[in-house]
Amino acid sequence: MNSYRRGGINVAWEVVLGLETHVQLSTRSKIFSGASTAFGAPPNTQAHPVDLALPGVLPVANRAAVEAAIRFGLAVGGRIASESIFARKNYFYPDLPKGYQISQFEIPVVQGGLVPIVLPDGTSRHIQLTRAHLEEDAGKSVHEGLTELPLGCSGIDLNRAGTPLLEIVTEPVMRSASEAVAYARALHTLVTWIGICDGNLQEGSFRVDANVSVRPQGSQALGTRCEIKNLNSFRFLEKAIQVEAARQVALIEDGGSVVQETRLFDPDREETRAMRSKEDAQDYRYFPDPDLPPLRISGTWIDSVSSQMPELPESFRGRLCESWGLSAYDAATVSSSRAAADFFSAALDALAQIPPGLSSTRVKTLANWVMGELASALNREGLEISHTPVSAVQLAGLVARIDDGTLSNKIGREVFAALWAKEAESADALIQARGLKQIDDAGLLEAWVDEVIASNAKMVEEFRGGKEKALNALVGQVMKKSQGKANPQVIADLLRTRLS
Repeated sequence: MNSYRRGGINVAWEVVLGLETHVQLSTRSKIFSGASTAFGAPPNTQAHPVDLALPGVLPVANRAAVEAAIRFGLAVGGRIASESIFARKNYFYPDLPKGYQISQFEIPVVQGGLVPIVLPDGTSRHIQLTRAHLEEDAGKSVHEGLTELPLGCSGIDLNRAGTPLLEIVTEPVMRSASEAVAYARALHTLVTWIGICDGNLQEGSFRVDANVSVRPQGSQALGTRCEIKNLNSFRFLEKAIQVEAARQVALIEDGGSVVQETRLFDPDREETRAMRSKEDAQDYRYFPDPDLPPLRISGTWIDSVSSQMPELPESFRGRLCESWGLSAYDAATVSSSRAAADFFSAALDALAQIPPGLSSTRVKTLANWVMGELASALNREGLEISHTPVSAVQLAGLVARIDDGTLSNKIGREVFAALWAKEAESADALIQARGLKQIDDAGLLEAWVDEVIASNAKMVEEFRGGKEKALNALVGQVMKKSQGKANPQVIADLLRTRLS
């Protein structure tokens, strides 16, 4: 939301957002043919006659693709249609050899549903879905890197034609770019969690179109929307929405009007530009595909898929919050993917086996280490959590020694680095080999405290004068004497007692 001046009156604008997400389903073959969906094959080596609609061929629906749609419908609590229709969506692009796309229109396979999201401020809500329907992907126009063709020529790669997609459409219920990103991240987690998509944004497995409009704050009427196509990163999604909303507001403020159209986002110039006028449903001339019968899904089939569903992210996070007092944000962060949730679960199981077992404090400490030191190391090395050098069992052992006071956080980070470098099998082994146990000798700690007080008169005077930060500086001096092996909280308490 932004504020602008109009005729001397301050007008606040509200952005209205709805997202359409194309999720590439993780099937081995295409949605209506037996051609492979493997990524990276040489151009046009996976272009099947069915996907090209050559004469005499007939499409057959891929059961695994339909099952993926059922799994998604169950996950979001949508209504799974007992009978849905495949339709032909007519339009003409060079990479659409049929001249139409097989999709669903009037009766999609999934209707309605909710996707829970957690916002950066820790609040949570549910995003209402309109529908999710099955369709086939188009091919790909290639404009760069074609050294075998004359300069200025483009190529058509039809390997992707016929790849199964689930298009997931929300209601226009989001009101900020950050909310849209939270939804997109939550949806990405969900479809990878239930195993229907690999979620690879770079390979185009998860692509988002953002429908953006603006209206004066308080207005109930929807503004004219523009669709920003094929956003394949969460950062680009957020920036594209911000840029497009600002463009529309500036256009209206200058006396113009927004034209309904499809636009592309240029991340280098941080601008959107017109691609084509936005089509409505009637422009596509939908009609039922005569080569495909109605898709019928029985209750027995739904029950069979339901019995194989994993625990969903919302349920997993709810248990963390209710059982161990984690915040909604922390619970969402440590389960940002199925692999992350599996790692955290394994670490919890390992920590439960180390006396005195699990407690809210221990679980919170574990979450902090997963979100902090582990996440930082993974980002630095460009690794996924499934390939972390520090196992869940090793991290649990480290957390236990920090929790029971054997290690300070500072020494704990040194132990973590050693575990990451595979210099030892466990935190306990490192503590034993390097003599890292935290010092708890009261007499020695008191002697260090007295020495620091005697040699830092200015800091002492500042603390007694009310400057709390001076105490931290004094604690740092004692920690330096102990080579990081003293308990900083014990030191702080001793200093307070001495200086009171």
